Amino acid sequence: MRLDQVITTSRAVAATSSRNEKVALVADALATAARSGAPVEVVADHLAGVLPQRRIGVSWRGLSSLPPAAPASTLTVKEVDAALTAIAGVSGAGSAVARSEAVATLFGRATDREQQWLRSLITGEMRQGASDGVLLKAIASAAAVSEAAVRRGVMLAGFAGPVARIALTGGEEALQEIRLEVGRPLRPMLASSAPDITSTVTGRVALDSKLDGIRIQAHVSSGDVRLFTRTLDDVTERLPDVVATVAELPVREAVLDGEVIAETEGRPAPFQVTGSRTMSSADPDRMAAEIPLSTYFFDLLHLDGRDLVDVPAYQRWELLEQVAPRQAVPRLITDSVEEAEAFFAERLGAGHEGVVVKDPDAPYAAGRRGAGWVKVKPRHTLDLVVLGIEWGSGRRRGSLSNIHLGARDSATGELVMLGKTFKGMTDEMLAWQTERFLELETHRQEHVVFVRPEQVVEIAFDGVQRSTRYPGGVALRFARVLRYRDDKPVAEVDTLQSVRALLP
Repeated sequence: MRLDQVITTSRAVAATSSRNEKVALVADALATAARSGAPVEVVADHLAGVLPQRRIGVSWRGLSSLPPAAPASTLTVKEVDAALTAIAGVSGAGSAVARSEAVATLFGRATDREQQWLRSLITGEMRQGASDGVLLKAIASAAAVSEAAVRRGVMLAGFAGPVARIALTGGEEALQEIRLEVGRPLRPMLASSAPDITSTVTGRVALDSKLDGIRIQAHVSSGDVRLFTRTLDDVTERLPDVVATVAELPVREAVLDGEVIAETEGRPAPFQVTGSRTMSSADPDRMAAEIPLSTYFFDLLHLDGRDLVDVPAYQRWELLEQVAPRQAVPRLITDSVEEAEAFFAERLGAGHEGVVVKDPDAPYAAGRRGAGWVKVKPRHTLDLVVLGIEWGSGRRRGSLSNIHLGARDSATGELVMLGKTFKGMTDEMLAWQTERFLELETHRQEHVVFVRPEQVVEIAFDGVQRSTRYPGGVALRFARVLRYRDDKPVAEVDTLQSVRALLP
């Protein structure tokens, strides 16, 4: 299958706002890949705007100067994937030159259209609408299998590409054979939001302390420990103190879901302190000594050969208390609104973000926000993506200041602007974001710098109102920046639909 065929589909998906048409286009491309013997998993990832290799060590600047484009399309999907895998594997002395030469060889075989598309794929700039929801529906359609089977397979496998290959080559029976695999990260379960405690306590519920740390999935197998973030990145080598804590648990095999957080005298340190541990490439032992992390777990997904994702939550918690009592997150189980509100207030008083209200009977349902987990904070907050930023004036002249905020339209997968803000920014934040967004710049229009949609920001606001000023049809009242979230991928930003649901 030629790369140009994938690009044609990608552009057609971007050109339509119809979710059904997007699904049909992607399904047809996956079926074509399967018939032609092309790597279906690669086609699936490419159509979702995902680089199968995750990172290949090539930045936007490294692709700013390209060789002359080829006159005709000859590249196949398989050839491109092999070339990118080889580039990702370049290391050691002279690697920068070798990587640059390999990039030039690949792009020298690409047409102008292929060059531009590959650049957007590698840099993460692609915005063509084949969201996770579209892709999973398309896989089910192309393989004539149930969407539920595809979703479950992706939860257990972590990534959609391999599941696409399994579905199209083996059908529903092969999908049912996908199992949780210790050492391979699962997609994490996510929480929806609620404005207050009262609306969430409709029966017997559990309230977990909501920690302002870094989500960690810990895998243990015969003494070997691997740690993964919510984006499924392996951060084991960066967190030796967490590895040591997990290694002491009385288990042979286990998969645990939790949070790590820096604490000072029993109170949480600012998020940036915790984030510096997982983001830093500095010496991990020195960082562990300077910024030790506390480890908390709130779920147990596998224990000594037994998968627990389908087991009711309260049974998973009982087992968690047995294997990690000192690391279990503070939790209250109650059907009393008064008790729940008191626990909420106590958690806030201890310096935490709020609580996550959970259904004790719910299975572990990864990848989607639902009623099983609902987070409650003392203020409205959203995780949004920065689409552009304006140069400041007055005291902020020379700094990038007013950020353009985007949410994801769950119906189309597109990022939609729903407001701006310059509030809540410290001088240090202004300096940081000026440097950060100039690195992500794609183009300028008058005083606005438009950027690749890669940076997630947490926004606090007082309410939502209807507005014709922004494409989303809503605007945030008194929006202000709380922090930038380097631990969250753009795929997990809040949806336009969830923002509209807050309208009075």
